[in-house]
Amino acid sequence: MAKDKKKKPLLSTGTVAVNRRARHDYAIEEEFEAGIVLTGTEVKSLRLGTVNLSDAYAAPKGNSVFLHNLYIGEYPNAPGKFQHEPKRIRTLLLHKREVDRLLGAVQKDGLTLVPMRLFFNDRGIAKLIIGLGRGKKTFDKRQDIKQRDWDRRKAAILRREG
Repeated sequence: MAKDKKKKPLLSTGTVAVNRRARHDYAIEEEFEAGIVLTGTEVKSLRLGTVNLSDAYAAPKGNSVFLHNLYIGEYPNAPGKFQHEPKRIRTLLLHKREVDRLLGAVQKDGLTLVPMRLFFNDRGIAKLIIGLGRGKKTFDKRQDIKQRDWDRRKAAILRREG
């Protein structure tokens, strides 16, 4: 008998993807939780974890916010005619007051909408955390790295001495 291939379990709740570069490249001022309009095969692919959030960005258009460049891989068990396009533009679901706040911040203050984390909530619904942030300059990034290194050294000294 051949070895059983280990199947990757489906994710019903919890984090699917995290954009690690977001806090490095942007100073996040505020975060919003948004729903995403998805098709059936996209949800199943998300549950398998075939998603790339690092190249994605959100942009307002009209009176709504759209998510561009989010890669959700094709679902392997779906027939061709039911398959989704991996990098299609997806609509984000936000309250009108949140949309107005985001539109104003992007247009007036020059802030950027950065996708931070994609997850399934307790009810099994796909949600996206969007950060409203300002792009960091190179010297800001260096300052953050210096601070992080100092915090690590300080913690090591305290462990060793204390």
